[in-house]
Amino acid sequence: SPPPARMEARTHLQLGSVLYHHTRNGDQARGHLEKAIPQFEDVKFEAASLLSELYCQENSVDTAKPLLRKAIQISQQTPYWHCRLLFQLAQLHTLEKDLVSACDLLGVGAEYARVVGSEYTRALFLLSKGMLLLMERKLQEVHPLLTLCGQIVENWQGNPIQKESLRVFFLVLQVTHYLDAGQVKSVKPCLKQLQQCIQTISTLHDDEILPSNPADLFHWLPKEHMCVLVYLVTVMHSMQAGYLEKAQKYTDKALMQLEKLKMLDCSPILSSFQVILLEHIIMCRLVTGHKATALQEISQVCQLCQQSPRLFSNHAAQLHTLLGLYCISVNCMDNAEAQFTTALRLTTHQELWAFIVTNLASVYIREGNRHQELYSLLERINPDHNFPVSSHCLRAAAFYIRGLFSFFQGRYNEAKRFLRETLKMSNAEDLNRLTACSLVLLGHIFYVLGNHRESNNMVVPAMQLASKIPDMSVQLWSSALLRDLNKACGNAMDAHEAAQMHQNFSQQLLQDHIEACSLPEHNLITWTDGPPPVQFQAQNGPTTSLASLL
Repeated sequence: SPPPARMEARTHLQLGSVLYHHTRNGDQARGHLEKAIPQFEDVKFEAASLLSELYCQENSVDTAKPLLRKAIQISQQTPYWHCRLLFQLAQLHTLEKDLVSACDLLGVGAEYARVVGSEYTRALFLLSKGMLLLMERKLQEVHPLLTLCGQIVENWQGNPIQKESLRVFFLVLQVTHYLDAGQVKSVKPCLKQLQQCIQTISTLHDDEILPSNPADLFHWLPKEHMCVLVYLVTVMHSMQAGYLEKAQKYTDKALMQLEKLKMLDCSPILSSFQVILLEHIIMCRLVTGHKATALQEISQVCQLCQQSPRLFSNHAAQLHTLLGLYCISVNCMDNAEAQFTTALRLTTHQELWAFIVTNLASVYIREGNRHQELYSLLERINPDHNFPVSSHCLRAAAFYIRGLFSFFQGRYNEAKRFLRETLKMSNAEDLNRLTACSLVLLGHIFYVLGNHRESNNMVVPAMQLASKIPDMSVQLWSSALLRDLNKACGNAMDAHEAAQMHQNFSQQLLQDHIEACSLPEHNLITWTDGPPPVQFQAQNGPTTSLASLL
């Protein structure tokens, strides 16, 4: 039996652990863990790890950091704990948005893992570092790092589940890198590999045999979490590509799986997955003409963010952006401007900033009397030179916004130039929604210019594409143009059919508009400061103009 001193130390550790995990008695947990810290190696590192978690929970990060640094310093002869403590301190720096320090620590971990002969954990450290470099947009450093990771993953011969989970991590980084760059078509081979990989993992049984190298005793994510993550990146791809029914299908599957997991597991990453899934499906709903459902889902995101200050701080800008998009859909332009302005104030993410500015520019164009602010915005997202982000999709959208502005100003040749540029870019990467929007606007320009044949050549494919997405606004716009085109060309039956379609779309959108504006959650459009409001007061019917829908 172990000596009494070691038993006492382990008892303090176990009591501290139980109190930390299963009660709210932080003071007693801290007391026991602090007594275990100066003890034996197999006790003190676990105590240091738990105690630093407790400090972070109590917002004493500055107390946790030196404790972890000291433990890292003296744990070099204990590979498992040395690696685990390095991961823990790197995560702490990441939560504080100090990505440079986190990357440095992960680099140290990768080199240590190499020295102790653990290529598996070396890959985990390097992939984690790659993830942070992607977050920092340090793309020149990311590419060689991901190449090296790919080689390590392919060459490593070990536990099949561990190998496949490394491959999932690697492919998730590649897929998100492409999606951040707005390259929806180029990402398809990687995404297909990722989907095959997760199918392979789901058929493998967990191997009970522990690795011989203690530094290999890590895993990136549980299998079930990886499945949800693969659904999530598939939804992101479908959303960008404009396959909205597919996005809906995968969101439903992911949310169902999340609900099951959350009954057994309170891991914060599950709430993050849920919020990101909802953010994407909300955008789908707004496009497909389901504003009332979108509004209820925005309210659901608010509720999730109320439960976690960290979740709210990470997603506040996205929440206000979604509310801005909702406001556009119900023609509340003043509220849309306020929401987008709030979102701009809250974000440091370059791609999100560019997305918000593009949508705010569309608000100013529709208001028609905001030329000074509009010129200022368009200068900041000029796709012809010095575009602020590398996203192919956002640059194509910036050309579309320029085309829209030129159209409203009656500068039709200039509008056509911008829209052809959008079409060229959106066709290159299968950005279906931008293609549909550009075609219908070009069709409108040719109609105004009296070129009915060319207008028809644009509007018919726009309508077909919009029906496939399905995009209700573009269908409404296309059907109105087809009605007027056929009337002008003397095609009475086709004109009547198009008019009927236009009437149907108008009715659907009008009904949805009234339903959304009647919901108590509609009051969220006035929220621009602080945490999300807890309750909503019901109001007497819609308070917005319906003119733009008819």
